Amino acid sequence: MTKNNPPVVPMSSPDIIEEDRNAVRSVINTTYLSMGPWIDRFEEAFRQLTGCRYAIGVNSGTAGLHLAIRALGIQRGDIVITTPFSFVASTNAILFENALPVFVDVDPVTGNMDTTQLAQAVEDLSAGGADARRWLPRKLPRYFDDAGSEIFPRLKALLPIDVFGQPADMDAIRQIADHRNLPIIEDSCEALGAMYKNTPSGKTGDIGIFAFYPNKQITTGEGGMIITDNEQYAKTMLALRNQGRAPGDNWLQHTLLGYNYRMDEMSAAMGTSQIKRLDYLLTERQKVADMYAHHLASIPSIEPLTIVPTTTRMSWFVYVVRIPRGANRKVIADRLAEKGIPVRPYFLPIHLQPYMAERFGYKAGDYPVTEDLGERGLALPFSGVMKEEQVEFVCRALRELV
Repeated sequence: MTKNNPPVVPMSSPDIIEEDRNAVRSVINTTYLSMGPWIDRFEEAFRQLTGCRYAIGVNSGTAGLHLAIRALGIQRGDIVITTPFSFVASTNAILFENALPVFVDVDPVTGNMDTTQLAQAVEDLSAGGADARRWLPRKLPRYFDDAGSEIFPRLKALLPIDVFGQPADMDAIRQIADHRNLPIIEDSCEALGAMYKNTPSGKTGDIGIFAFYPNKQITTGEGGMIITDNEQYAKTMLALRNQGRAPGDNWLQHTLLGYNYRMDEMSAAMGTSQIKRLDYLLTERQKVADMYAHHLASIPSIEPLTIVPTTTRMSWFVYVVRIPRGANRKVIADRLAEKGIPVRPYFLPIHLQPYMAERFGYKAGDYPVTEDLGERGLALPFSGVMKEEQVEFVCRALRELV
């Protein structure tokens, strides 16, 4: 394979049918390219899917996370506890408001938030003092109130991530949060359609966020959706997504400092069409995941993701395996690429990203489980339209290398 030739097996492929294309074409033939009827339909579909009172379409999952941070009033000097095993957007949304992300490590089985560590971190950070400081980064920014007096960071919210389409242990997280009256932002950007103890992902949090990038369970090209049962949060986020135009404002009035985070009508039309097939799309992804599990069973040194009992429906976003400790992931990835099989490391720990290490002083060894998973995680080609011969080809090549 040369650089000019496409891979034999694509890394991912969206499942788009003629009905989706027709929905987008129908928008182009109207004068409503933004803020028209399709966004209302898409939001209604999410209210029906999740049982939440409010659904707010936005132009990305990142935008949804940022609006959730704003809706909760999180600002400079506030702490949000999250994990470093995620896509960077979950942490970046906290930093956008100059708040402080504080990490707890993850469970080695699922890669989701370690609730034992979370419980201890919440108690220590709530108490303050020396116990609180052990959870804070080495290079701690200084925070001041409006009068100029220095203040110690204050714990304000929790932000768990539903990694790879498997929900975090939300009952335990909710119990910890309620004990200290902390709101939860559930980052379900990778977990649309997943069920935690038969409850839809995103619903256990006070605010839930989904995303629709082309490799997601449904796609709008770019886009996201926020769900909540809280009326005040919903009103705030609706205003903020539309340049701060609050209810009662006319076209050029803006009560709040807001953003252009709206979802356009073409994206909403595709999403409305796609979500009708969500059960089918999830089933097809499950079939491919089952194919992988079958063919990888003959490679005992490769660890597929474990689905825990609380996950009553897995929503496969990517298919990530763990290679043996000590194996050279780059060599494996390069050799697979030579055979026309693209793979990706998943995830690179957030705390070791250059801008995070420079800003907060993080070092290797700070979050050992995250770092172990980050060093060994390998995302294989995955989508609901993969054929068994493609899966078998990937696994055969991997078997030869490991």
